[in-house]
Amino acid sequence: MDEALIRSLTPSVLTVLVRRGADFAAAEDAVQDALVEAVRGWPDDPPRDPKGWLVTVAWRRFLDAARADTARRRREDRVEEEPVPGPAPDVDDTLQLYFLCAHPSLTPSSAVALTLRAVGGLTTRQIAQAYLVPEATMAQRISRAKRTVSGVRFDRPGDVATVLRVLYLVFNEGYSGDVDLAAEAIRLTRQLAASVDHPEVAGLLALMLLHHARRAARTAPDGSLVPLAQQDRGRWDTASIAEGVRILQAALARDRLGEFQAQAAIAALHADAPTAEETDWVQIVEWYDELARLTDNPVVRLNRAVAVGEADGPRAGLAALAALDDALPRHTAVAAYLHERDGDLDTAARLYAEAAHKAPDLAERDHLTRQAARLNSRRR
Repeated sequence: MDEALIRSLTPSVLTVLVRRGADFAAAEDAVQDALVEAVRGWPDDPPRDPKGWLVTVAWRRFLDAARADTARRRREDRVEEEPVPGPAPDVDDTLQLYFLCAHPSLTPSSAVALTLRAVGGLTTRQIAQAYLVPEATMAQRISRAKRTVSGVRFDRPGDVATVLRVLYLVFNEGYSGDVDLAAEAIRLTRQLAASVDHPEVAGLLALMLLHHARRAARTAPDGSLVPLAQQDRGRWDTASIAEGVRILQAALARDRLGEFQAQAAIAALHADAPTAEETDWVQIVEWYDELARLTDNPVVRLNRAVAVGEADGPRAGLAALAALDDALPRHTAVAAYLHERDGDLDTAARLYAEAAHKAPDLAERDHLTRQAARLNSRRR
């Protein structure tokens, strides 16, 4: 098969490639490569369909060249995007990641669970305890959330309320692990407060600061828990308390009350009392009433029962407690405390021991066990 025949097929092969979407110049180069290969190979092994052979080979050459060009452009783009030598800019995208995981395609509860697992680093058990649901239920919720966002473009951030919920739960997980979750939550909430004008952001930041201010006094040297009433208030961080109160007052002045502001107000009343005996429990009950109205949360009502017991006496607290589901976490511990305040030491000791078996962590279990032992020793 002579070279003239091969070259006579060039126009039709070139037309086929252009119709397939190839750029003319690139198609021309590909056809030339195919012709060179044809001149080399056809004399010894001529094809049955010369035009079809040329079209196939030319198209393959075009695709190879297009892929090589794309790869080259990507390499050039990466070089252009590569930061100049020197110190890297201090950019923290963690908060943005919180917003992206709180995706609008998810329900708020699923978005919170997914973000806590994927970004906050919490275990499924920790998240389940925070939501008062079985671990298996939470595992299913997280799996469904992952399936929902599978293949979804994360270009629409979630809302502030969902991110606040995540930060609140991360903070509440405390101070264990390689990263101080409480300090990290405060840091991110500060960033959010600096970029978003939202009273609940300020309320959450105030709440975190007021709670965090008591951190040093929460545990004894041996690691055991120290209840609020017995804490050394001289060890509280007065600077954090002052900052938290100032932020809270500014948020409350905007008259857009939310649950985090209400919780911060309760924490501020505790922080403002020079001694446990001087705590304004009447105001605290009023704030718990506001909080219950805002959230209808059973844990809020449980804490309110304690406050009622302090403000109006233990029997009033027990009456408030009786209206709640006794399966609530720490319900038994609250009942034990109120019965002790009412002078029923036998019942209190039994309930403290029962509560110890239900405690979610070792520190709380040890504390409740010691409370039961203390009352049992007094009864002997």
